[in-house]
Amino acid sequence: MNKAQFVELVQECGNYKTKVEAEAAIKAFTEAVTEALVKKEDVSLVGFGSFAAALQKGKSGTVPGTDKTYTTQDKMVPKFKAGKGLKDRVAAGK
Repeated sequence: MNKAQFVELVQECGNYKTKVEAEAAIKAFTEAVTEALVKKEDVSLVGFGSFAAALQKGKSGTVPGTDKTYTTQDKMVPKFKAGKGLKDRVAAGK
């Protein structure tokens, strides 16, 4: 599903009058979650899931086929854990 199709789905499910309103709601949600994660705050939506920012440790290794090595830095990455309600709905939709 691409963004345009998702906007149409949100318009239907959310009873928005226009696609512009639905797209504004999606943008507001994603911006709010992004801002919370930047501040290292978790966002929990009961029944849907939770978003969190987690530290991913750096690693080192070798480039295949050569003797060159590389090292990556520690960084913060977004994580999502699905809630029970979401898992149950997806499993029932087989």
